[in-house]
Amino acid sequence: MNNAVDTQTSFGRGTLVLAATLLASCAVRDGPPPNYSKHWEDIPNAVPEQVTPSKYGNPASYQVMGKRYRVLDSSDGFSQKGIASWYGTKFHGQRTSSGEPYDMYAMTAAHKSLPLPTYVEVTNLDNGRSAIVRVNDRGPFHEGRIIDLSYAAATKLGVAATGTANVRIRTVTVAGEQKVDEHKVAEQGGDAQIREAKSADVGYISDDGRFYVQVAAYATEQNALNMIDELRQKNFSSARIHVKNSNGKLLYQVRIGPVPTSLVAEKLQAQLKEVKLDKSKVITYN
Repeated sequence: MNNAVDTQTSFGRGTLVLAATLLASCAVRDGPPPNYSKHWEDIPNAVPEQVTPSKYGNPASYQVMGKRYRVLDSSDGFSQKGIASWYGTKFHGQRTSSGEPYDMYAMTAAHKSLPLPTYVEVTNLDNGRSAIVRVNDRGPFHEGRIIDLSYAAATKLGVAATGTANVRIRTVTVAGEQKVDEHKVAEQGGDAQIREAKSADVGYISDDGRFYVQVAAYATEQNALNMIDELRQKNFSSARIHVKNSNGKLLYQVRIGPVPTSLVAEKLQAQLKEVKLDKSKVITYN
């Protein structure tokens, strides 16, 4: 966590100096909160929204332990693979590089170069789980690690149990206006507000849009990819694959969404039935 800021960077209130803390120490002296009992499937994702860049968290560059890091001008199209770690009780309540207090129960993360804040999808390549987090801090500064997760995010992704994990991260963008016309969404197969401008983008359409239509689930990734192709040929281009790990076995779930209301989801089901895909179901979790 936290949060090194260039001692030469001024943000209009004088020089901002925060303690540079190596996140490698998390594995030694940090720890989980007591009596945390949430199951990973019950932890909601962070919901992407239009954001104002942090006034204090985005210098052109900053220095930690003699090494200089540069902050990206934009997160558009960003993707990266590497190792994720997490931080917990030791830093809970302390100020992050964005100026917000660190909340280990929130879906947040630290990254060395992404603008603050930025929303990213993190996929644990070791177990297939994915989650959306809000990057609001700097770190980790341990060699080879690319993102430091809050304890809640680490729990959802299965990283809390292992300490570290191989992950892929990619930026998540807000698609269109937050206010949506649900009839228009349904008429266009859920794509009125869901866009895939780049392979590294995932669109979201509402502050609480957690309704999905699950079309099918497969034991093999190729079968799921075949269904994605079929759906896109039928103009359901917002279909995506959600990977679930069950006792070491991966299940590839093909979903459309999220959409803002159950009504939109039901209309999508009706559209699927019209093209002979009549075994879909509405789900309200990610």
